[in-house]
Amino acid sequence: MRSSRASGKASSRRSPRTKCRSTTSLDLGALEKLSYAELKARWEELFGAPPPRHISRKLILRAVAYRMQEEVHGGLPARTRKQLDRVASDLAAGRPLKAPNPKVKPGTRLLREWQGVVHEVVVLESSVLYQGKHWPSLTAVAREITGARWSGPRFFGLQGKANGRRS
Repeated sequence: MRSSRASGKASSRRSPRTKCRSTTSLDLGALEKLSYAELKARWEELFGAPPPRHISRKLILRAVAYRMQEEVHGGLPARTRKQLDRVASDLAAGRPLKAPNPKVKPGTRLLREWQGVVHEVVVLESSVLYQGKHWPSLTAVAREITGARWSGPRFFGLQGKANGRRS
């Protein structure tokens, strides 16, 4: 259920794809009082097509409520829609899903215990600080600590393990 708006900013403009003029005339609480047939008609107004066969009343209710809110407050931001499209295409192609790499802000302190010693790293704008020395990356610090080739983000718990669980 995507809005056809190019911008993800909230706006009181209606989506050009929908023909419904009175999306705000029915408050969301009143939707629960509508019959199944009335909800299906409301779906058609908002989406321009009948709902899929065998869809539950509860799901129609939620989709209609979401679309009404989307038209009043705006849809998902373009960046979020792109991420959802990417996930959908990965699933359709049978590729495993992977979480986006988290953004770590400068000033963040990362702690990791390794062989009984707690190691602290401070993330800076273009490097990391470890034991009073600037390092180019978390990976360089992880290699210094372990003596082996480690992914720095994985070593410090910023990425999940290969099987999808968080470390």
